[in-house]
Amino acid sequence: MKNNFPIKIYRISNFFYRKKLKYLSSFLSWMNRFLFSVWVPGSASLGKNFQLGYWGLGVVIHSNAIIGNNCMVAQGVTIGRNFGDKKVPIIGNDVYIGAGSKVFGEIVIGNNVIIGANSVVNKSIPDNCTVVGNPMRIVKMDRKETWYDLNI
Repeated sequence: MKNNFPIKIYRISNFFYRKKLKYLSSFLSWMNRFLFSVWVPGSASLGKNFQLGYWGLGVVIHSNAIIGNNCMVAQGVTIGRNFGDKKVPIIGNDVYIGAGSKVFGEIVIGNNVIIGANSVVNKSIPDNCTVVGNPMRIVKMDRKETWYDLNI
């Protein structure tokens, strides 16, 4: 399902957030939390064609997160702030974040990046890379195909 219910609720919540109706936006974020076990606040910035795996089960996205277009976040992913940091990750376009991964800190994830399942990412990643592991390591660079071309 390309644009599932939690994302539709997020889009409405984000609309209310941008219109300065923060209580209504917050209510919808909490509704998402209770109905789908996903925390995607209306204040987060999610690009076009953003997708959640398994309706976002267990996904937590920080309220200040910026995520680009055509991104997929699998179940159980956390995107947030590291202790002591003021900012959260900025994630580029065409990024796939595998199940159970943690992405945190004042970092930038480039465009066309694949983050393998259960990876821990606390360092910036350049464009066109595949990373895996805890701690994360780059296993492939200069990749041309996007994650959706690979049918992940």
